Amino acid sequence: MWKTSFTTLIVGVFVVYVLHTCWVMYGIVYTKPCENPKFENCLKPYLSGKTRLQLSIYTALRPNAEGGHTLIHKEEDFDVESKFERIVNVSLPKKTRKNGTLYAMVFVHQAGMSPWQDPRQVHLVTQLTTYMIPKPLEVSLISGEEAPKQLKRKTTTGGDSAVDRPVSHWRSRLTLNVVSEDFVFDRDFLPSDVHRYLKVFQNGKKMVYLPLLFVDELSNRVKDLMEINSTSIELPLTISYDTISLGKLRFWIHMQDAVYSLQQFGFTEKDADEIKGIFVDTNLYLLALTFFVAAFHLLFDFLAFKNDISFWKQKKSMVGMSSKAVLWRCFSTIVIFMYLFDEQTSLLVLIPAGIGSLIEVWKVKKAFKIQIIWKAVRPTFIFGKSDESERRTEEYDTLAMKYLSYLLYPMCIGGAVYVSSIILSTSSVAHLPWKAFMYKAFNTFIDDIFAFIITMPTSHRLACFRDDVVFLVYLYQRWLYPVDKTRMNEYGLSYDEEEKPKGKAHED
Repeated sequence: MWKTSFTTLIVGVFVVYVLHTCWVMYGIVYTKPCENPKFENCLKPYLSGKTRLQLSIYTALRPNAEGGHTLIHKEEDFDVESKFERIVNVSLPKKTRKNGTLYAMVFVHQAGMSPWQDPRQVHLVTQLTTYMIPKPLEVSLISGEEAPKQLKRKTTTGGDSAVDRPVSHWRSRLTLNVVSEDFVFDRDFLPSDVHRYLKVFQNGKKMVYLPLLFVDELSNRVKDLMEINSTSIELPLTISYDTISLGKLRFWIHMQDAVYSLQQFGFTEKDADEIKGIFVDTNLYLLALTFFVAAFHLLFDFLAFKNDISFWKQKKSMVGMSSKAVLWRCFSTIVIFMYLFDEQTSLLVLIPAGIGSLIEVWKVKKAFKIQIIWKAVRPTFIFGKSDESERRTEEYDTLAMKYLSYLLYPMCIGGAVYVSSIILSTSSVAHLPWKAFMYKAFNTFIDDIFAFIITMPTSHRLACFRDDVVFLVYLYQRWLYPVDKTRMNEYGLSYDEEEKPKGKAHED
């Protein structure tokens, strides 16, 4: 009877997930048009009439403009097809300077008319400010003095305790889009995501929808934020405009909703900013590649962890394996995880690193045969004894380390080279846990692509390419040394031992 392995099941679920995601993405990008434009259910675009338009932008303390509004910019001859970028200086009200908020009201209306009196205007309201904890104070290691800007902020905000309090920051970019294509909607197949941006009016027997105006919140990055204090009388605002296709508009709406949901679940501004960077700094084709890279990266991470745990769970002896290498790999993995955590690296990198650290700690417990006995709240550690074969392995391990120390210490190559040196000393690479190894090898090359997409420290980014070199050297060893199936490898196994019937004693 045919049996389904756990790995096959996981890969099957992964394939179904990828196919379902592709189908959902297709449903987002593709919108069914109205097949018969003369049909009453068709919604025709207002822009097809070539009406003269004007773009007006106001600021207000409240989203409904109660309490007054101020005009900061207008484009009298607004051409939907022409992209532009303008830099304006915005005066901040006193309430905004005192850790308050400020809103922008963007109108697209008929030229020559006030947007407040035009019945065929469309407008959106967006925040020009956001609250975020300021960056920690920077102190010079040479002089011990604080940076001038940081010292100024400390004096204006009222001491050290104010640094941990969220303060108002200025969003220095405002990105606007309008759908320029003459798309005719079918009212029976109107997308729900576009519905909230759609404003329709009756023109005779025809139903016409006004221009689809969109404020791109994903372009608001942390690097563009400016801290507001009592001395910030005027701040610059870069207004960017460009056209957008209907498919991209729908995709952008879904992405903005996803980022907002993540923030509601506790994602910090920095974590959300990294996700925004994936969408904003790349085109749609690279974005699709990013999705597949991230999906396969997580899949191979999971399979590598699963097979690594299965391999070590079955080990009963440390014959042929370097316990020092296991201990060093555990130490280096924990150090890398702590470094990534301290650098506030993306969770897509941090979570697999943390799981890998826990697995390495478990390996050390298996390698040194450690038993933990709890006496009240105080643990007691008991180390198991090694047999003759394991002690002989330790001697080989010490000899290998002696010859390698002259290269290892000055260059600080780390655990990867140390393990490779032991493999060289045994002149065999025949009996590694190949499933776990190959999943990690695939992840090595996926990490090369991932390194340019996900935010991570430069040293960890370079480490991805270091792993490529180690992998190629390993393949060369595999080709160089012939396979001796009767010989114990560094994992304490041999093919002859595996092929023997169960119940027979192993001949040393």
